[in-house]
Amino acid sequence: MDYGHPLRLGVLLTPGAGAAVERARLSEELGYDLVAVRGEPAGVDPWTFLSWVAARTERVRLLAGALGAAGPVGNAAVLARAAASLDLLSGGRVELALSVSDGLDEAIDVIRGVWAANVRSPLHVEGRHHRVRGAERGPAPAHEIPLWIAAADESDALRLAAAKADGWLRTTPAPLTGEVANALIDETARAEGRDPRELRRLTVVTDPSGQLVPLITTGGFSTLLLATDDEETLRRFAAEVAPALRAARGEAAGRTPRSVFVRRHRREGIDYDAVPEALAASAVEPGDAGYARVRSTYLRGGSPGLVLRPGTPEEVGQAVRFARTQPVKLSIRSGGHGISGRSTSNGGIVIDVSRLDAVELVDKATRRIRVGPGARWGDVAAALAPHGWALTSGDYGGVGVGGLATAGGIGWFVREYGLTIDRLRAVDIVLADGSLAHADDEENAELFWAVRGAGANFGIVTAFEFEAHEGGEVGFGQFVLDATDTAGFLQRWGAVMEAAPRDLTSSLIIGQARPGQPLIAQIMAVVHSGDAETIIDRLQPIAGTAPLLDHAIQVLPYEAIMQVPHGPHDAQGEPVTRAGLADHLTPELAAAAARLVASGRTYFFQIRAAGGAASDVPPDATAYAGRSANFSLVAFGPGRRALDEMWDGMLHHFSGQYINFETDQRPERVEEAYPEPTLSRLRALKRRYDPANVFRDNFNITPSAP
Repeated sequence: MDYGHPLRLGVLLTPGAGAAVERARLSEELGYDLVAVRGEPAGVDPWTFLSWVAARTERVRLLAGALGAAGPVGNAAVLARAAASLDLLSGGRVELALSVSDGLDEAIDVIRGVWAANVRSPLHVEGRHHRVRGAERGPAPAHEIPLWIAAADESDALRLAAAKADGWLRTTPAPLTGEVANALIDETARAEGRDPRELRRLTVVTDPSGQLVPLITTGGFSTLLLATDDEETLRRFAAEVAPALRAARGEAAGRTPRSVFVRRHRREGIDYDAVPEALAASAVEPGDAGYARVRSTYLRGGSPGLVLRPGTPEEVGQAVRFARTQPVKLSIRSGGHGISGRSTSNGGIVIDVSRLDAVELVDKATRRIRVGPGARWGDVAAALAPHGWALTSGDYGGVGVGGLATAGGIGWFVREYGLTIDRLRAVDIVLADGSLAHADDEENAELFWAVRGAGANFGIVTAFEFEAHEGGEVGFGQFVLDATDTAGFLQRWGAVMEAAPRDLTSSLIIGQARPGQPLIAQIMAVVHSGDAETIIDRLQPIAGTAPLLDHAIQVLPYEAIMQVPHGPHDAQGEPVTRAGLADHLTPELAAAAARLVASGRTYFFQIRAAGGAASDVPPDATAYAGRSANFSLVAFGPGRRALDEMWDGMLHHFSGQYINFETDQRPERVEEAYPEPTLSRLRALKRRYDPANVFRDNFNITPSAP
């Protein structure tokens, strides 16, 4: 019996004081794959022991579940959360064994229900032994925790393992091989619609000198747990027995089928079995425990049918070649923050490049750095800080590099050093056919032109080469002002920013007025200087644009204002935004914006200063065409129709479009972002590099006719 699983060798230890933990560490050093612990009625708590082991090891898997201490599961929801928490803390190394007890099938339902954090509704299980009434789900474990039924060869336990678990852990060294038990498991599995290869067979070994080879060659067992606390036995087994067992087992045949608990959540239109081997292990399906962490973005709720998480440029190419054969939407994700929300979908495929997150120094003399698309801008700022450098980027450190660095990049240094794309010197990119290309001003120069502003239409950048600029300390000012005179305030702030030295950049936010209180505006401003007098001199005009209610000014390293916690992206619903670029905050535009704010049709209205160095670049130098704009405006609304009605009436005030802040998918937005002749040039390049329009889940530039 060969079920195609790779051989794993583990140890079954008695939990105790420091010596037992050292034996666990030794097991990892000797090459064992798994550490399990016995359950002793009056001994050390196995969970506490495994937590200590997790902290002292890096690779070895941790089998929790108090083997040898048969008895009731206890509170199944608490057990599920304990296992998930340890899995998260250990980096996805936990496995769970459950001893046979009354109501075990109900306990399994509770455990799997708690782990299903991607399900929005509360958990309800009405069993005889286990009842859960409206419990909050989660946390989701770091990986799909295997759940083993630990028992001898009792038929009821075997049937339960085949029906609801991921395999059987034989706890007593009964016959050498388990033909009868395996036959019963296989028969039950097929009756439940499962492939017998889904189910692993594990066994405890008490005699390391016994006939072990038949267990793995004909007995169907793929995991052997050596039950010993003797250090010499551990060493001898690793040195003498393990090599012979691995040689006898050879290579595992084929890919192990995904569990039925995962397969039953698969979506129509995706050939899951055709996912390339290199991507299968890290891929996330709707039934996986990790799905809750990848389904949505910062602002948009999603339910993709498959999330591929390549770890190399070559794997990105494989992902593209696979995705283009599937009749579903393809979305690309770097950090998942994007306001437009295009990096998730309903039933489509997402290629998530967050694992490509390296930040590397290329050439210190020229300040050249190489950044993966999955890095976040806070990580980039932290990596550059020791050199005294920075890189103009967005104003929030949780944003991923990939999406921002192919669309524009309006950040705290925009007026002094330009857009993020203006510091870009080269890219490595996976094209629509899955091939890898390099682009800079000399090699594939037209593609490099297109990537800077319309990159999402042409491929997936796997590495950016930037030229950093001076960083260091900045003055960070936060102001709260009375914006009751909204139009006048906007005009005054706009005039201050256009007249300000380029080392000052600021943005303002206006929410909805509260009854009986003045309308509040918040301004954040950055001065690229550590000198107090310079900072005050630059910020004083901003403070005078409206009655000042509160303020705070700090001198901070630039990386400090870019550091934000890496929280989960678990949005629900659809973001509704409208965006535009404006050359000036004219009296007419300021009045229109004031009416929009007063209407209540936007709950978050923001204007960011731009211009300066960003406007020094000729409009045809990159695909980003909005070079004349001094301001970027965005409004968030509760509904599409209400916001569109007012914003469409403001369009004549705008000179362009910044696609990163816009959710309206009407084709006019593409024309605003890429006015002629830029659009025709992009469409011709689209025909050359992506004639089938593979990369279309964005502000899509359709290929021009042949």
